[in-house]
Amino acid sequence: MDGDPSLQPPARRSAGIRDVASLAGVSTATVSRFFNEPSSLRPDMRRRVDNAVRELGYIRHGAARALSMRRSHAIGAIIPTVDNATRANKVAALQKRCRERGYNLVLALSEYDLDLELQQCRNLIEAGIDGMMLEGGLHDPALYTLLEKRGIAFVNTSVYDPLSPYPNIGFDNRATASRLAEHLLDLGHREFGMIAGPRRGNDRASDRVNGVRDALRARGLDMPDERIVEHPYRVIEGRKGLRALMSRRPQPTAVICGNDVLAFGALIEAQALGRRVPGDLSIAGFDDLDWASQLPPGLTTMALPASEVGQMAADFLIDSLTGTALPRAVEVEVKLILRGSTGPAPA
Repeated sequence: MDGDPSLQPPARRSAGIRDVASLAGVSTATVSRFFNEPSSLRPDMRRRVDNAVRELGYIRHGAARALSMRRSHAIGAIIPTVDNATRANKVAALQKRCRERGYNLVLALSEYDLDLELQQCRNLIEAGIDGMMLEGGLHDPALYTLLEKRGIAFVNTSVYDPLSPYPNIGFDNRATASRLAEHLLDLGHREFGMIAGPRRGNDRASDRVNGVRDALRARGLDMPDERIVEHPYRVIEGRKGLRALMSRRPQPTAVICGNDVLAFGALIEAQALGRRVPGDLSIAGFDDLDWASQLPPGLTTMALPASEVGQMAADFLIDSLTGTALPRAVEVEVKLILRGSTGPAPA
């Protein structure tokens, strides 16, 4: 009978760590190092263990491993969206560094919604993460409380605030935006407009608007609310934003965009409107994406070191788990990249 256990094929035994060690000709400790600290092994030894793992189809038992080590060797990250190349570079660097140090990355999206971010944080904690990378410094206080009560290492990224009670790695978005505005002011521009990203739930976008206003205020100028338009980070939205700004009087001679994607849209729309860039209008962005140097006339932008931040975040979180004393705030350099999209204000 089909249901007779005696007629069923014997269950296949799953390969264990000793099987991997035997096939690779190494110790079980070396196999453990292959998973936990692969960079500590010689390339030829890593290759032998990797071949054995693949041939045997070996999978570590996560629950047993986490119980024995009191760690899951998983790092969580919550980011707003994945439709941003700079953010993608940061996450890629985070994952690469985690993998090099024997950790996995678990990713969740918040969609700039602080309530959703808190829920995603709960989900990642339930999944057993050891550390958490967050983006920005604006979060529900309950999120910090939850992480601290659970003893989970965390770090805010893409922001720098030495006065914050929470660890952070990044740059001062407000000061960075001021530097960009000062460049345009030095070129003689006095009529400014800004195509900002959505500011709700996004302290980086808000800080960039405030930074531009700081620079103008220091020169006795102002950028009223009607000179600021908010649009999602898409090229078509950058086109819409520039069209709206150029319909107002007086027209701006300098437009600062919340990121390069919006700036690309603004450049395309300027051409459609018959405006010379930079003869009639200067346009600048943030990020220094690959297209910034390729799309004529070349985009002036602030180069944000996203990959460096991602790698540093991984090291901070993993080192925190070992009890290493670490600085609470780390600032990374942001460079002003001058290209053809900005020039002297028209006479």
